[in-house]
Amino acid sequence: MKYKKALIRSGVIVSILVLSVLTGFLFQFIWDKVDRANYPREYSEYVEQYAGQYGVPEPVVYAVIKTESDFSSGAVSDAGAVGLMQIMPETFNWLMTMTQESLEAGMLYDPGTNIKYGTYYLSYLYLRYGSWNEVFAAYNAGHANVDDWLENTEYVDENGKLVQIPYEETKNYVKKVTHAIDVYKRLYYEA
Repeated sequence: MKYKKALIRSGVIVSILVLSVLTGFLFQFIWDKVDRANYPREYSEYVEQYAGQYGVPEPVVYAVIKTESDFSSGAVSDAGAVGLMQIMPETFNWLMTMTQESLEAGMLYDPGTNIKYGTYYLSYLYLRYGSWNEVFAAYNAGHANVDDWLENTEYVDENGKLVQIPYEETKNYVKKVTHAIDVYKRLYYEA
């Protein structure tokens, strides 16, 4: 009788453990589905092309698009930044001097053009700073501001890397992009 009760008790415990593990897998599956809906990879043909061409990791490009416009190609900020990667027309004109192209400002609404120039700009900033935190800060606040911050010992560590961002909006922007990169890597790029 004791043996039968112990066997039943063991069966119940094993069943609870198996059910718990299955529930965990189901929860993770559902959570990943929700995350994939919230962190899509729209415009992947352009992201893959220009990320490869300019040496910028795809999760970085997707994270900037997600943070800047949430994949709305018609987005325009209060400051006048346009399109998926929210490029200022002045920045677009400046970048075109480097690519030796001549396009109309309205082309910033075109997803391919916007992703090309946004990714090119990220690549330029990475070559300039060599650190994604500085790149994202410069993408948001402008490289002149980041250059000033890097010269101020109040904002940098002993290696000259930016550790304090004086603009709250830019500090939050860097956190958002970094979080989005982590989500994109987890959902799409980790085996």
